[in-house]
Amino acid sequence: MVSTAGSKTRNPYLELLRPEISDMDLALPAASALLASYIAMGALPALFPFIIAVIGGYAAITSSYVYNDCCDIDIDQINLPDRPIASSTLSQKQGLGYAGFLALIASVASFYLNPESFVVLVIAVTTISIYSRFAKRLTFLSFVPVGIAYGLVPVGIWLAFDPAGILKGSDGVILPLPGIFFFIMMCVADWGFTLSGVARDVEGDRARGAPTFPVTFGVPATSKFVTLCWFAGVASSIIIGWTAHLGPLFFLGAILAGLWMLYQSFDFIRNPTPKRGGQLFLQGSRYRGVMFGSLIIDVILSISFAEYVSILW
Repeated sequence: MVSTAGSKTRNPYLELLRPEISDMDLALPAASALLASYIAMGALPALFPFIIAVIGGYAAITSSYVYNDCCDIDIDQINLPDRPIASSTLSQKQGLGYAGFLALIASVASFYLNPESFVVLVIAVTTISIYSRFAKRLTFLSFVPVGIAYGLVPVGIWLAFDPAGILKGSDGVILPLPGIFFFIMMCVADWGFTLSGVARDVEGDRARGAPTFPVTFGVPATSKFVTLCWFAGVASSIIIGWTAHLGPLFFLGAILAGLWMLYQSFDFIRNPTPKRGGQLFLQGSRYRGVMFGSLIIDVILSISFAEYVSILW
């Protein structure tokens, strides 16, 4: 999990939420909820639970951003000195309180939707907190828990609309194939996403003794590993569409956006610099926004078309 540049707003609390990548952070829970409901019931989810899921998912994701800023003050003072907490616009105590408030919103939302979702949230928050508080300063594999935590977000949302039944009598399927590949796609792609930003921050991490992947192996090696991660992520997104029997709109958006993302990743290999890593980090958000958006539109149109046909017949 890395801080971002270029998110200047007049409100430091809003800036902590990384508004420049909010398209990705809002589209992820929305796409997860719609796909789960589509697979489980062949229908759109009820509006109120859907809104709660999107708000809760967004709060869960952004709480990790704020907590990370609280743990990375010394590093951000080198890499991104204008960040609200690094610049002392907000205190660490204020940041921790804000992170806790967002986590509380996510907790209430997840417990309301399904206690199974709440359990997943607790695991995800614990995992990402381990990264922010400890792993980044200890091992070059610190990116691993970030991907796992982010991959658990769609799992928690999915269970809100397609419960595993563990707490209310199991139906034998904890998570269907599209849900499993959703987790894999988010987890592996997020390794590439995160390491792109970490490559940008390599000098600050090196100065503060954080043995991140780019510090340990260099930015050129990181760019190659990042490209492998994005290739696996793009491939997994196509498998999601195949296993969920999605329509041509999803595949068109996912394939075109995926090819664009892979082109940008190969450009990072050709230009393995911290600056290019930072650019790829933001481009990764754009890719996810388009891919999730294609899924959302495809599912809504597919369900609407099926309902229209049923009315005609």
